[in-house]
Amino acid sequence: MGSCQRSGGDDVSRPLLVDLFCGAGGAAAGYHQAGFDVVGVDIAPQPRYPFEFIQADAMTFPLDGYDAIHASPPCQAFTQMSARWRGKGTKADDHLDLLTPTLERLRGLTTGQVWVVENVVGARRLMRNPLILHGGQFGLGVHRPRLFESNVLLLNFLARQTLQPLGVYGKPDGRTTYRYRNNGNLKGKSLIRAWKSLEEGAAAMGIDWMDVAGLREAIPPAYTQFIGEQLLSVLAVSR
Repeated sequence: MGSCQRSGGDDVSRPLLVDLFCGAGGAAAGYHQAGFDVVGVDIAPQPRYPFEFIQADAMTFPLDGYDAIHASPPCQAFTQMSARWRGKGTKADDHLDLLTPTLERLRGLTTGQVWVVENVVGARRLMRNPLILHGGQFGLGVHRPRLFESNVLLLNFLARQTLQPLGVYGKPDGRTTYRYRNNGNLKGKSLIRAWKSLEEGAAAMGIDWMDVAGLREAIPPAYTQFIGEQLLSVLAVSR
């Protein structure tokens, strides 16, 4: 398979998923729990990535031979703070849009692979009929809504938002104990508590192997375990 050779300990009966823009592996852990073997790809070193890792450019990494593809291109260009400060000569103007070319690449695939692209709610205008997941659906201590576009139908379920969720972003210094933040596509605002330690943030996210930098950029593994189980059903039918 070239770039996607399995390591010696991998179970060949498990489908193989490539995790593009993998970061420290929040998405990867969920897919692995669902039943995939996972190979992570990121342009930056990821010493805490829990599975096989290849340092490479996710935009050009070859995708042949994988059963499934997940991509989490950087979201900074679409966050609420970027939208607020864009066009004012701040760092927000420097954030590259890697979501658009990633979507174009995966939408254009003709290989029959299943794929999923994840991003923040501010990217909704670029994504087609995205599924939205949030922490309350999985009993997590964070709200952290995320969008997922796929080339297969993904089902969802309704659940209440997490009450007074932990805001795992920025620095866990506790300088702001409570603050209001708009819930993106969801109506109204919720009271969000600032995280005060790595341990508190990790428990709220369901992640126990990341450092601060990895955790504040990650998505909870529960999201991709839920999606991964649906992808496995699609792959089982197609085989």
